[in-house]
Amino acid sequence: MPLVGRRSQQLRWFGGLACAFAGVAITVVVLRSERLTGVWPRFSPGSSESTLLPELEKSSTEDGSLVTQRAGELNSRVIGTDRLKLWLDAVPPAVKKASLPSSGQSNIHRDDYLGSAACRECHRKNFDTWSQHPHRWMNALVSPVTVKGDFSGHSSIDYLKGHADFYREEGHFRMRLVRDDVVIVYEVEQTIGSRFFQYYVGKILTGPVPEDHPFRHRNHVLPFGYWLERGEWVPTVHIGPERPDGERIDPFSLPEARDLEPGGAQEDPRVLASYAFYATACNVCHTTFALGDSFTRKSNKVSSHLPRVLNWDLSAYLRQQHPELWPAGVHATDATAGQIQLLLQQVQEFEAPKHAVTLGVSCEACHLGARDHAQSSQPERDKPSFFPSSPFLWVDATDGSVASGRTPANVNWACSRCHTGSRPELAAGMSTWNSVEFSDAMKGSCYSELTCIHCHSPHEGIGLSWQDSPTADDQKCLQCHNELSASADRESHTHHPAGSTGSRCMNCHMPRLNEGLQNTVRTHMIFSPTNAKMLEANHPNACNLCHTNRPIDWTLQYLKDWYGAEFSQENIGRAYSHREQAVAIGWMDSKDPAVRLIAADSLIRAGRKDAISHLLDALNDPYLLNRQFASFGLETMLDCRLVDFGYRFYMTPDERREPIQRLRSSFIKMPDR
Repeated sequence: MPLVGRRSQQLRWFGGLACAFAGVAITVVVLRSERLTGVWPRFSPGSSESTLLPELEKSSTEDGSLVTQRAGELNSRVIGTDRLKLWLDAVPPAVKKASLPSSGQSNIHRDDYLGSAACRECHRKNFDTWSQHPHRWMNALVSPVTVKGDFSGHSSIDYLKGHADFYREEGHFRMRLVRDDVVIVYEVEQTIGSRFFQYYVGKILTGPVPEDHPFRHRNHVLPFGYWLERGEWVPTVHIGPERPDGERIDPFSLPEARDLEPGGAQEDPRVLASYAFYATACNVCHTTFALGDSFTRKSNKVSSHLPRVLNWDLSAYLRQQHPELWPAGVHATDATAGQIQLLLQQVQEFEAPKHAVTLGVSCEACHLGARDHAQSSQPERDKPSFFPSSPFLWVDATDGSVASGRTPANVNWACSRCHTGSRPELAAGMSTWNSVEFSDAMKGSCYSELTCIHCHSPHEGIGLSWQDSPTADDQKCLQCHNELSASADRESHTHHPAGSTGSRCMNCHMPRLNEGLQNTVRTHMIFSPTNAKMLEANHPNACNLCHTNRPIDWTLQYLKDWYGAEFSQENIGRAYSHREQAVAIGWMDSKDPAVRLIAADSLIRAGRKDAISHLLDALNDPYLLNRQFASFGLETMLDCRLVDFGYRFYMTPDERREPIQRLRSSFIKMPDR
């Protein structure tokens, strides 16, 4: 359907976008973009909370703003980033003259993709291992095979005084939420994940939302997921930034319809993040779209680590690949900014089952469109390219050539297209939770030499835990740091016996600082244990993650004696109010929830039964996620089930008061370690 004739709901939803954007053809308009954390589309010029979709950020600006303008004397409208410029009218002749055409062939249009089944015959081993990889199951249509959660009708969860049960009806998977006289029923249509948790995507069938409201007809992430290892239903996390009790969205009380509208009277970022449309918030990474569509849908993520600057004839691509969206009879240069904005929005809203190459992350997510390779009579000659090619694409000509093969930059770029973004950070700049590993890796000291596949197989999953031995991990580092190959040299460097925990490269340079899905994982920012920012901020440091019983002055003295490290005593004094206290114990009282989570994990890993009182306090942390990690670890440490004491981590403060007291009565008198 032509863009200008879309359904009235769509126009009502985004009509304000066209009006607000109408003057952009002549003037410079500064827009802001929210990161892909589940925020619904909104727009207001100059507002720090507005969104231009697709996600288009100008990386060179300090505030992350996007500049959309006439490109001076080039007289063409352009949006995008420093690495990827999307020309709304056409790529100007002057730009083409200063660039290289990528190729007359294409490997990024939808017709260039065949799907992973086409790879099976020749690449059987890689296909079979990929078929079991978590990437494969990042997204799938619901079926008795793909659904891992218990929808038998005999499984349920009580949460916030409400009740949710999970069942099948008429061949469909349903999720029903009931509290008092409010009943909300969802129909599950897609799954997310298969490794630790499985979350679900679906639509409202029954609930207090008007029948004609767009929220009713769009797939969004549902509020409960299934914890596979534990075999139980739990509240969904990781869809957006975690919030403390009282600020988490109550899934049994849907917001008013007006609150779900851009500019609604009571618009609340928590609401917008919690009821995330899957198409605009998640499937940009959880599914495999043609890269040409991804340029339009998630330009900031796709381009963040592009090896070369690209100029993309956006309007020509959209007219050819999505003619059903382009206004009939409208030339690119005549299209208003509002029309273009609405068209971009429609591409951003593409539902994966209809528009993606495959659900999940498949072969062509990295290898790009492989039709020419798969159908070639000489496939060894006509190998898939790792660099995009299209008649609509012009490449920066700085060095006069384009490397299209399996170069380190191209391989890393393939991973970076999803594993980048913005998360809350610790003092040294590394993320506090995973999924943006490449962003962290870029901040570390080894990126120039390493690629992701030095450590990770793109075809083989690692299962529930990291499979490589510590010795194998060390060898990956020693490929470059061969001056430390001899055990005696490593002992001299680490000041720990060879083969001990303290001698392992990762424990000092990639400690467990990231919150994973059910476990803490290693930061991918490779940094020094003497990092002053971490130590002076009283954020988890590599030394005290192992030596959990030592105070900060003990740590600082060894770092000075061994490595000559100096620190600001003024900053240390401010950050450590009880310098005689064990650092890890102090972290438990941090104002930063990410620090508290890592603190509890480090004490549990160390078996610190003398810290039981502090760990039981963690069961009352205001953040549900922190309580989840603490309870999971304590059950292992104490060899018990907390539910036997009446405790569940998602209880309200009032509900968990008595269970925690029972736990204290049972364990607080345990002897010191």
